[in-house]
Amino acid sequence: MEQKINSIKESALQELKMAGNREELQEFRVKYLGKKGLLTKVLRGMGEVPAELRPQLGQQANEARLLLEEELDKRLAVLQEKDKDRKLAEETIDVTLPGRPAARGHQHALTLVLQEIKDIFANMGFEVAEGPEIEYDYYNFEALNLPKGHPARDMQDSFYITEEILLRTHTSPVQIRVLEKRVPDLPVRIIAPGRVYRRDDDATHSPMFHQVEGLLVDKNCTLGDLKGVLLSFARRMFGQEREIRLRPSFFPFTEPSAEVDISCINCKGEGCRVCSGTGWLEILGCGMVHPKVLTNTGYDPEEAVGFAFGMGVERIAMLKYGINDLRLFFDNDVRFLRQF
Repeated sequence: MEQKINSIKESALQELKMAGNREELQEFRVKYLGKKGLLTKVLRGMGEVPAELRPQLGQQANEARLLLEEELDKRLAVLQEKDKDRKLAEETIDVTLPGRPAARGHQHALTLVLQEIKDIFANMGFEVAEGPEIEYDYYNFEALNLPKGHPARDMQDSFYITEEILLRTHTSPVQIRVLEKRVPDLPVRIIAPGRVYRRDDDATHSPMFHQVEGLLVDKNCTLGDLKGVLLSFARRMFGQEREIRLRPSFFPFTEPSAEVDISCINCKGEGCRVCSGTGWLEILGCGMVHPKVLTNTGYDPEEAVGFAFGMGVERIAMLKYGINDLRLFFDNDVRFLRQF
């Protein structure tokens, strides 16, 4: 057994000196040190050796194994250094050449659209207001005429943290907070952009998305004023040839309420696949502020009147850029993002 170990060690050392590349070193490792390698077989055969000789032979075999592993690492280091020298000799590097410039990023499509929305309404005299994304149930629902048990709450499947605290489902709570702070001052003219959260996830919905809430409260404003503001917005955002229409709808915090459509961007109102042949595309909801909302914030509905509207930024961006899947905004695919 001792002669066998010495024979394997000497043979392995000679073979190792002849190895000229990494592939041959890997073959060497498998042949001598692998699970079925020659030296491994010797170690596994110790059971056949007399008990009194096992410690000495076992130590000898382990020393041989350690030696081969050490010599293998040395040989690998030598070959790596030769590869390095060869590459340096073959490759010429001109250190005077300019480096590659870092690629410049740009704003996300949603950021671009949101900024455009802000600019449009700022030019009409609206100021930007912000509020917390983690909101009290009172501000998110009750103050907006959505008391506990109201069936309209089911339209906004929410992420609750406690029974009274949740991730806001719309930016409408901002209008309540602003009105509470400014009562009885008039006029109040704000937009409230920001992230909102609902339990939705498909090609046209996301658990997190962006909204812009608009609010104007004054002594004299009408549904006609609301329509004029929204028509001006639609034409600045989608082109001067756009028309809008208001369809009766229901929102607990406005009365009367309406859905707003714009003439189809693709067919200009003639009817096509994009607008399902109707000639119209829905973009937002709106209405006159409900008297209970004004009362909840300290305003007298006999003295003040207002209108409100809310739009999804993703919805506006999808129409503006012809995008058919909302999830593309959040997939971080550089091929998509580079288009904007």
